[in-house]
Amino acid sequence: MKKIQIKDSHKHVGEKVKIGAWIANKRSSGKIAFLNLRDGSAFFQGVVVKSEVEEEVFQTAKNVTQESSVWVAGTIQEDTRSKFGYEIHIESIEIIHEAVDYPITPKEHGTEFLMDNRHLWLRSSKQHAIMKVRNEIIRATYEFYNKEGFTKIDPPILTGSAAENTTELFHTQYFDREAYLTQSGQLYMEAGAMALGKVFSFGPTFRAEKSKTRRHLIEFWMIEPEMAFMDQDDSLEVQEQYVAYLVQSVLDNCDDALDVLGRDKELLKKYTELPYPRISYDEAVELLNKNDFDITWGVDFGSPEETFIAQQYDKPVFILNYPKAIKPFYMKPHPTREDIVLCADMIAPEGYGEIIGGSQREDDYDALEKQLEAFELDLKEYEWYLDLRKYGSVPHSGFGLGLERTVTWISGTEHIREAIPFPRLLNRIYP
Repeated sequence: MKKIQIKDSHKHVGEKVKIGAWIANKRSSGKIAFLNLRDGSAFFQGVVVKSEVEEEVFQTAKNVTQESSVWVAGTIQEDTRSKFGYEIHIESIEIIHEAVDYPITPKEHGTEFLMDNRHLWLRSSKQHAIMKVRNEIIRATYEFYNKEGFTKIDPPILTGSAAENTTELFHTQYFDREAYLTQSGQLYMEAGAMALGKVFSFGPTFRAEKSKTRRHLIEFWMIEPEMAFMDQDDSLEVQEQYVAYLVQSVLDNCDDALDVLGRDKELLKKYTELPYPRISYDEAVELLNKNDFDITWGVDFGSPEETFIAQQYDKPVFILNYPKAIKPFYMKPHPTREDIVLCADMIAPEGYGEIIGGSQREDDYDALEKQLEAFELDLKEYEWYLDLRKYGSVPHSGFGLGLERTVTWISGTEHIREAIPFPRLLNRIYP
């Protein structure tokens, strides 16, 4: 008898097979028992008919507890009533391990309870679906950048330099030196771009900002491409092509997961249509103030403002050229205005907020040195970064996409913490 995974059931219709699985749920009557089985590859139904099996097998099916692990053997049959399309008519059940008092029952549970039991919550059908979407986004990311001629390089996680605001860094001691958990790999990606032309990184980043919103995490994963000989307009084209590619890949390869999540696929298809709309920061301020917001030019936008702007469009939207005063030191000023920089945030539809932040980088040595001094940063720590403008500087641009927020948006889930596989220490301290 062949041992198979549930996802391969369509290849074995009419055959007797053996499957290792967990009991996700069950229901039974006097004559038939239905077991909702999962094996990590998929969920489907196991049917045990009392008149067709030994009494011991039927009683085991009736009494087996949620999340007990089992071996089931039986015949794969088509099941036109289910989206999955197949089921197993069970002839024998062997309990591997009986689970007792599994804490996550079919009743409703609060988010905090579920996050405290994240190691078990991952087993549910919804979380399984989110992780499948997350995995597809990761797979498609590598595929996209490989197709586009990028080289992946890995920046350090412990760093002596800040890419953003030093108040948002986790401090540590690296032997006799001050060091920080990275908040971005961008500065190192710029060095990589000067060597390899087009590069990207994919790794963990950290922000020491105590936030309890549904949009923020303390530890998250970032995809950060950097491109030599590209200006901001070139970068915007790569950004929208990349995001549309991710959405299309999920539509193509996560059909069942999207069904479990109840995601509107027709809505997702709209997000693959390019180009994405663009609005300047100036225009955004004007739009907001015309609609009962009280926004002073020069302040950053919060969640309500981003959500309102996104609602004016049916696709992700770029907000271009923010004030220089609220952006990091490395962004290049606008060629005709010193008060704004060449940057953009991509705002996701449906109230999910910013998923990409990017800019054209300052490529002039003297201008960058002045910026570092204005931000009161130690020039010695950034000497290597200045070297990139000293030896063959070129126009270059890049951006960062937050994985978890993108997963949350594409999968249509409510809380960003559902997009992380495990409740990492930092995200447990500050939810």
